[in-house]
Formats: sequence, structure tokens, C-alpha cells
Amino acid sequence: VQLQASGGGLVQAGGSLRLSCLTSGGTFSSYTMGWFRRAQGKERELIAAIAWSGGMPYYPDSVKGQFTASRDNAKNTFALQMNSLKPEDTAVYYCAARRRTTTVSKYDYWGKGTLVTVSS
Repeated sequence: VQLQASGGGLVQAGGSLRLSCLTSGGTFSSYTMGWFRRAQGKERELIAAIAWSGGMPYYPDSVKGQFTASRDNAKNTFALQMNSLKPEDTAVYYCAARRRTTTVSKYDYWGKGTLVTVSS
């Protein structure tokens, strides 16, 4: 299974970016999908997830109302719309996939990450 994240870049504070994760080599519709980020000097953080069965996405309080995740099972893609970006959103963003049989806290497959830099 391969995950390819794209859409990162440099944006001014208050701007928006849309990240996309294209998955290949597996059964996308059977995976729970997650977006993570790791800022310099900080732990990796789960910022959005959508279960394989659909339903409401999960967001931590730090991005709730600011980020919106979506998935398109027909296109094997998982997206993250990021609005009102702040310098503290600067990080490498990763998409990941978890099989249905895997423990909830773990993800099986990871993309290489895409850098988002928000300037003040």
C-alpha cells in the first residue's frame, strides 16, 4: 500500500491550503484514514481521521472548526482542507491508513509527508 500526500507549501497567516492523499495498492474503502502533523521539536499529532465506515470525522480541539477532512472512496483519496492558517500550524503533514483489524491507536501505512509553512 502506498500513500502519496501533496498540496503543502508556503502560505501567509490567514490563508488556506488543501492537502490530498492518494492511496494505491490496497482497498482504500476498508481503511480508516488519518492526517497527522509533526512540528519541529514537537510530538506527532493526530489532527483528523475518518473511519472506513464513514461517519463524522474526528478532530482534536486544536484544529476543530479550522480543518475539514473528507474521503472519496471512488478516487482513493483523502483530503484535508485547512483554513485560517496560523504560524503554529507549520509542520510536516502525513497521511496514514489503518486496516480494520489493527488496534485503534496504530496506523499501518504512512505517506512521506508534505511540508506546510505558514508565515506571519
